Amino acid sequence: MAQQTSIFQSTGKRKSAIAQIRLAPGEGRITVNRRPLEEYFGRETSRMIVNQPFEVTEIQGRYDVSANVRGGGVAAQASAIRHGISRALLDVDPDLRGALKRAGYLTRDSREVERKKYGRHKARKRPQYSKR
Repeated sequence: MAQQTSIFQSTGKRKSAIAQIRLAPGEGRITVNRRPLEEYFGRETSRMIVNQPFEVTEIQGRYDVSANVRGGGVAAQASAIRHGISRALLDVDPDLRGALKRAGYLTRDSREVERKKYGRHKARKRPQYSKR
């Protein structure tokens, strides 16, 4: 009888970016939309954001991550992946909750872009005032 490896799934969100995460025991490979992490995120900052949950919990290199992310920009996608990985790590080991909570990785950053109002140039910018 073959032993079944456990795969943990979760969803992370930030602005309009949504990341579906699959966490499986492995060597620490991270793929984003079927591309390696280094190829998908050109900026070192974005790669660092994705790896933060593993650094905080001190379990680098134990799990392979497969992320499917859509919507938003590059920075929001990286934060959405971080949120999803953090939630998946809770399924792996509930004792990691304290460290992830202290770092703020379990909180969904709910800030969204404010809509543009009529009579305004942008959401809040007013037309130029003319005295005469």
